Amino acid sequence: MALWDKMGLLATLLIFGVSLSLASAERPMRRSLVFPKENDNSYVELVPQKDLDMGAFTLCMRVATELAKGNREIILFAYRTLYYDELNMWREADGRYGLFMSGEGVFFHLPELNTFQTHLCLTWDSKSGMAAFHVDGKRSIRKMYKPGHKVQNGGKVILGQDPDSFLKDFDSKQSFVGEITDVNMWDYVLSDAMIEALHVGKRIPRGNIFDWETIELIVNGNVKVITEEL
Repeated sequence: MALWDKMGLLATLLIFGVSLSLASAERPMRRSLVFPKENDNSYVELVPQKDLDMGAFTLCMRVATELAKGNREIILFAYRTLYYDELNMWREADGRYGLFMSGEGVFFHLPELNTFQTHLCLTWDSKSGMAAFHVDGKRSIRKMYKPGHKVQNGGKVILGQDPDSFLKDFDSKQSFVGEITDVNMWDYVLSDAMIEALHVGKRIPRGNIFDWETIELIVNGNVKVITEEL
């Protein structure tokens, strides 16, 4: 082979190698949180991109758990300020799903969570007072809940535990056991069509409170963070 041909082949291989390296570096990754067992000390704090000072929101996640087989409370999302449970999402012991904001909650009958991932979203708007769940892209009925209310800032968001005071006083019988991923939150209500698109993996505007692709996680206790290619 002529010297010129060898140099051309070398250049091609180098460019090809760089292209592969860049493709590998840009390949999207997904983090999943695995909560392996019931306890009163393991949780993950989510660091928001902006204050949770909200008159509306959409909260979405993909969640899998086998706890729903039993008559047990399961905390799915907890935002606690110094004195109040500002925004909590629960699976109740009787099988209903509830939204709680600084007091009494509103409840929905939904398909049960199970060992396979469920795409679960929750929306609420202060102006209309309408709250609804979305399960795998399908919306529940809307219910009136706390029109005129506002979610206050200054608290902490955690997954895995329900803090009865500020980041403490956990109850193992309310802890989450299973897997959670794709936690995203917006300070406005997404349309039904956008939530359905998100469920099937289409790109929509990224969460401006929590964006799972860039979110900062603070892990406490026995929680495994699994990273895998999409």
